[in-house]
Amino acid sequence: MRSGYSQAKHKILRCPICRTIVPLDDPNVPFCSDRCRVIDLGKWASGGYRISSPILDPEVLEDIDEATLRRAQQERENDADEQ
Repeated sequence: MRSGYSQAKHKILRCPICRTIVPLDDPNVPFCSDRCRVIDLGKWASGGYRISSPILDPEVLEDIDEATLRRAQQERENDADEQ
């Protein structure tokens, strides 16, 4: 019977970009190559990926609401100036 450590060492996963199988001992894990690593980095840099979670802090929500109201007020003022 194998130990859990040796089994984990031989597990494989798929590259998130090209879906090629990547062994866990590969130096590029979780990617299969530097090319896929750079493609992934480019997606993060261009906003292709986003981490989204609900904002639960009431102070942060209040700041966001105030900023949204100020922005809307500025847009209304700019629209009035243009007319």
